[in-house]
Amino acid sequence: MAVLSNNNASSFFFILMDLPGLETAHCWTAIPICFIYALSLLGNVIIMYIVKSVSSLHTPMYLFLSMLSMADLGLSASTLPSMAAVFLLDQRKVGAATCFLQLFFIHTFSVIESAVLLAMAFDRCVAIREPLRYATILTTKRTGTIGLAIVIRSAALHLPLPVLLGTLQFQPMNVLSHSYCVHPDVLRLACSSTIVNSGFGLFVMLSTLATDAVLILLSYVLILKTVLSIASSAERLKAFNTCISHICAVLLFYSPLVSLSMIHRFGKKKLPAQVYMLLSYLHFLIPPMLNPIVYTVKTKEIRVRILKMFGLKIL
Repeated sequence: MAVLSNNNASSFFFILMDLPGLETAHCWTAIPICFIYALSLLGNVIIMYIVKSVSSLHTPMYLFLSMLSMADLGLSASTLPSMAAVFLLDQRKVGAATCFLQLFFIHTFSVIESAVLLAMAFDRCVAIREPLRYATILTTKRTGTIGLAIVIRSAALHLPLPVLLGTLQFQPMNVLSHSYCVHPDVLRLACSSTIVNSGFGLFVMLSTLATDAVLILLSYVLILKTVLSIASSAERLKAFNTCISHICAVLLFYSPLVSLSMIHRFGKKKLPAQVYMLLSYLHFLIPPMLNPIVYTVKTKEIRVRILKMFGLKIL
């Protein structure tokens, strides 16, 4: 079969795939997927609207929560077009340029979410360890600067990905493993050397997701050390309770990611391909849907505002 260079990206395309084992039932599969997207959109828009409209919530904790909702919306918007094309329209062909653009946004928003979770861990660490200096350490201006730095870092590190992919050669038709484009999945289909691309991809992952995870863990070690030093058990519980929502958000984001990494390294040959693919879908679909629910349930200020918005009785 002929091998084509990305210099003429319009001459070849990628084939998107359904969920493994459910190829003949994609119309039925579209129902829960559309429900997840609708719930993600509704929940995150409500969170952002409440934080924006209530001046008392213009604090670092809620501003970071609003940033998390923006990242969730961006991640959902990045995967939605191709998934809707596959599950609703049964359109599986996607051009190379479109595929490369999608993977750029998917990875960028994933790293933005990881960085926001790190910023939220830092916020909780400062609030618990330095409560008297909290307002002077995390000012509104510094919070905005952190948010801007997160976006710049994430976008700058991922800009070379589509450029480097453009130097590779692919066959005229390439079948992907998912209904969206991600860098490792596209890279495995290349017909030319991928050493540079693989090396750069590893560097980006280690300098973003891996580093963020280590720093989040370190933040909670410091938080735990401070909480355990508090004499009153009631005060310890109160301090730790302010972190529950964030811990849930971290677990929702990193659990599928760590599981994917472990399966890829040690169990990919032993487990069905469906398990690997399902975890990949969970990583991109579940956090944007469940994060607003977690923060609504565990954060009184958000919960009260939502109940008032819908005219429900406050319990």
